[in-house]
Amino acid sequence: MQSAGQTDATPAVVLLSGGLDSMVSAAIARERGFVVNALTIDYNQRHRREIDAARSIAVMLGAARHLVLPLDLSLFGGSALTADIAVPKGGVGPDIPVTYVPARNLVFLSLTLAWAEVIGARDIFIGVNALDYSGYPDCRPEFIASFTETARLATKAGAEGSPFTIHAPLQFLGKAEIAREAARLGLDPGASWSCYDPQPDSSACGACDSCRLRRAGFRDAGLIDPTRYAAAAPSL
Repeated sequence: MQSAGQTDATPAVVLLSGGLDSMVSAAIARERGFVVNALTIDYNQRHRREIDAARSIAVMLGAARHLVLPLDLSLFGGSALTADIAVPKGGVGPDIPVTYVPARNLVFLSLTLAWAEVIGARDIFIGVNALDYSGYPDCRPEFIASFTETARLATKAGAEGSPFTIHAPLQFLGKAEIAREAARLGLDPGASWSCYDPQPDSSACGACDSCRLRRAGFRDAGLIDPTRYAAAAPSL
């Protein structure tokens, strides 16, 4: 479905991490008629395999451009994804976990916004959701709404009356619904990577929050998750 003023050549910038959510978000952008320009941030994360996944997904979706931007957040540390801190495996809890990367989506969306302004795109897609997630504050609807206003105020385009739209099409979907969306869109979920702690044999750990949410989502959707999990992965 195209929005007012949109043509088949309307560009969008998609923040493509390589995870399931970002893959589905990018596919929805394509389905809506946008030309997909994918941005992946290589922040020296523990689960660097997701960068290879992002490259595969960009090709699979026929992205016009795919930019992998290096930004070494391990210099800051402060997260189990960017520092020598153990990834928790005890299950999703009520508190913000140590896998939270400080201000990650704020930083990433700012970079996405900058590239969008350069290439003339006014639409940005991000695969955040506020239901099945690990309590990260930068996945909440309030943050997306606030950033939309920040984008208007902080850019030449916004100041000249050409504001940006931040699309978060998965914002209110649970992981099972996202898995079903992947199936509806004809995507190969095996092309995506979710695990925060890849094992030496290249399997997913099956026990980190991200693995648990993904496994439960596919189970609840009645779909097969082609991810290869470690033999020691706990049952759900």
